Amino acid sequence: MPFFYDILPGFALRQHVRVYRFLNFSFTDTAPVKAYPPRPEITLAFYPRDPEQVTYANGKPLPSVKSAIIGQQSVVSQRQVGQEFLLIQVVFQPGGFYRLTGIPSFHLTNQYLDAEAVLGAELGRLNEQLANISHYPAMIPAVENYLMSLLIKSTYQLRPIDKLGLVMLENPAGYTLDKLAKEACLSAKQLERNFNERMGINPKYFARIIRFDKAFRMKNAYPDKDWLSIALDCGYYDYQHLVRDYKEFTGATPTAFYLQDTQSPERKFGIVEV
Repeated sequence: MPFFYDILPGFALRQHVRVYRFLNFSFTDTAPVKAYPPRPEITLAFYPRDPEQVTYANGKPLPSVKSAIIGQQSVVSQRQVGQEFLLIQVVFQPGGFYRLTGIPSFHLTNQYLDAEAVLGAELGRLNEQLANISHYPAMIPAVENYLMSLLIKSTYQLRPIDKLGLVMLENPAGYTLDKLAKEACLSAKQLERNFNERMGINPKYFARIIRFDKAFRMKNAYPDKDWLSIALDCGYYDYQHLVRDYKEFTGATPTAFYLQDTQSPERKFGIVEV
């Protein structure tokens, strides 16, 4: 039975983790390739069963891993899952991964990294534990226990800038750079440097990815809605403004990328990203 759903983290982790995402699909034949677009998030992904194969624009497949740190993306990656695909994905709050680990997020931008190589033996033990759990709900406390161990070790204190990413997720068009800097009690240069450290990209680029992601999901939710209406509802000036972002982030027009997304593997099970 396929499943795809999100679970809120425990209260202690909610400042760092937005949601846990669970996917489980079984394919009798080779699964179709999914064009995975940019979205405003850094994630930690676990593959307790078959791994996924990830390829970027150079066409060279990356090594398969048991768990991956997926930095903030601004490009499309091509992903193909195995026949028994089970994914547990930790979607961090903006800046949450940095606050838990101390790893500057600009080192992760457009990267898909072996999490065990970056985070060490403790995460390797979690990979083994997840591989030996047959009932997937029991995987949730195992992942939470690992994240709590990171939280206990972290010496990071929340600062005003840590709230900005959350605010921008709600209203990316409502803030100028000067307003963001003022709210973070920083100069414009300090804001950009600190934002890059936490999110992996600058505030303006982050806002563009949020807006693009909103348009992508709105079209999935309302397939019959025309692109001009979607563009205006998502804060674009006009349709051509939307087209420029689509071409930069996906290399395709809105219609072409939407049609490509309709061939994604989860669509075989009636699941649509909205």
